Amino acid sequence: MASFGAAGAQRVVAHPAAVADQLPRGQDASRALIELAGWIVASQDSHGYPFAVMDKAAAQIFVFGGDGRLRGAAPGLFGSAVGDHTAPAIAGLALREIPGRDRTTPAGRFVGGFGPSIDAGRVLWVDYDSAVSIHPTATGVPAERRVERLASPSPDDNRVTHGCINVSPDFYEGIIRPTFEGGGVFYILPDSLPIVEVFPEFAQSGANSQRKARP
Repeated sequence: MASFGAAGAQRVVAHPAAVADQLPRGQDASRALIELAGWIVASQDSHGYPFAVMDKAAAQIFVFGGDGRLRGAAPGLFGSAVGDHTAPAIAGLALREIPGRDRTTPAGRFVGGFGPSIDAGRVLWVDYDSAVSIHPTATGVPAERRVERLASPSPDDNRVTHGCINVSPDFYEGIIRPTFEGGGVFYILPDSLPIVEVFPEFAQSGANSQRKARP
């Protein structure tokens, strides 16, 4: 497994002028996201497919091409319930039937792509089995204030969905849709599970790097 350094990981999420950067002013990528993205590129874990790295706590999504170059960064809305699990048989429930405690965005590595859905047409599935997709923010329920939450400079109010990931319509159409037209890999950092449980190879790579750095 390839190791990586902090400098290398920082270069992976550097913001060249061509990148679509929608993060609030002054908000940087979380350290966990930077390190995971750096490992994905160094280890070629996405096998040449485009990928996205998402940090629920920081409410951030970073999108990379198959060449490992950053294509865009933006805030996202995630499941209203803090947690990393997927409730059994949740894919068969209507949104209104999902209990509040199970409105989570699961953590892990997922291989997904565009496909049909029962009630929303063609969507970008992150994980079909847990019914988690990425789609543009809708204004269907005004009380949820999804557009306002997405525009807020703080990540504290970005937990509002039933489990899916929302981004702004222009980020979806300009970055998400063209990048993942042929599918891709999606990495979602955990809320509470140990990182070694969710991404064991990534955690082991970091441990190996630390051992090599000791005098």
